[in-house]
Amino acid sequence: MLVDSPYFPDELDVLPQVLGQAGFEPVGLLATHADYDHVLGRLAFPKLPIGVAESSMLRIREEPGAVQRELRDEDARNYVARPAPLGLGEVQSLPVPGKLEIGGEEMELHPGDGHSQDGMALFAPWCGVLCAGDYLSDVEIPWISSAGSLRDYRSTLARLGTLVERAESVVPGHGTPHSREDALRILDEDVDYLDALEAGRRELPKGRDTVRQREIHAENLAKHVHDPA
Repeated sequence: MLVDSPYFPDELDVLPQVLGQAGFEPVGLLATHADYDHVLGRLAFPKLPIGVAESSMLRIREEPGAVQRELRDEDARNYVARPAPLGLGEVQSLPVPGKLEIGGEEMELHPGDGHSQDGMALFAPWCGVLCAGDYLSDVEIPWISSAGSLRDYRSTLARLGTLVERAESVVPGHGTPHSREDALRILDEDVDYLDALEAGRRELPKGRDTVRQREIHAENLAKHVHDPA
């Protein structure tokens, strides 16, 4: 299974070759949530089905064409040209919480809403790998979209904390993979950030206080905190 996807066309172009050479040819795609930058595996593997949480399927159905429009707008901002438009094709809804059988093993599917209104985290207990979606990033602060929820974000962090304790490696949607210890440290930093956010303070985690992250913080304040100080 290929979880989520790279963004740039040249990365997507070489992805089938890279995975094939490594002996990891996917038989299906999984997306932790329905943001445009997590479903682009379809461009690299147009014939493979893509599995999403029930909440993501609902989002796709309620917002037809939204993924394509968001991708088009982001490509325009980054001066990115693609050889073909994104078509989601066959999308399969997966029950969350639940389990998905892969090669005789069972992958755990856990709710992952808060960043957006939908999503799931994926845990493979047989190898100790947790795919966290847009959480526990070493380069991005907690980003709560307009359809997300600060309360739900906290709940997802609490669930992820239990999963991180069982994991050997944690793979965020953005940034680098972490050890268990580093992921727990980032989780604590993210909880502290949410506390500061609710209090209307700008206290960004060390190493993530960049121009772009300050912009995201301003968005979080405007959308989810009333009368920030």
